[in-house]
Amino acid sequence: MAWTRDQMAARAARELREGDFVNLGIGIPTLVANHVPEGMTVTLQSENGMLGIGPFPFEGEEDADLINAGKQTISELPQSTYFDSAQSFAMIRGGKIDLTVLGAMEISQGGDIANWMIPGKMIKGMGGAMDLVAGVKRIVVVMEHCARDGSPKFLPACTLPLTGRNVVDIIITDLAVFDRPDHQSPFRLIEAAPGVTTDDVAARTTASFVY
Repeated sequence: MAWTRDQMAARAARELREGDFVNLGIGIPTLVANHVPEGMTVTLQSENGMLGIGPFPFEGEEDADLINAGKQTISELPQSTYFDSAQSFAMIRGGKIDLTVLGAMEISQGGDIANWMIPGKMIKGMGGAMDLVAGVKRIVVVMEHCARDGSPKFLPACTLPLTGRNVVDIIITDLAVFDRPDHQSPFRLIEAAPGVTTDDVAARTTASFVY
């Protein structure tokens, strides 16, 4: 049985480490904030200028002026700090962020990621993904294993415009988890969703990986 979006986020949260400064992309990655292990201290950073993001507010307690980079209303913490986007991107480009969790439309077996546009479709902008994959120490991708038409998203080579080349460290899908110890090694299948077999994963994957 495939993992739900929330279960995928919970699995991604297991990659957090004590003291990490973490940037969460839009979509499934934002759910990771709900699964930070109890007792662990991590600091969430947003490209639009906030360090120390609090939990999502309860209904009726939202502040329309307090949003993350995905325009979701959030809350602040006693230690939250605010700054302009230039400082925010200086943190990212300067290697000050330990981990980012991003969504993706395609990942290649060589660790390339495509997650910012589909040619011919209107987009709001590039966002901060290209800076994140270039400047953050560890890149975790959370995505559905297959597209809506059933085609694999973990491929020998990306067909969409790239966000970054050879940057992804861990891939978490609704079917499985792949990681690699370095950017010269192939991805290894290290975990499958309950009831999902290795053959199931291989049948829905065109990328090469090891077991």
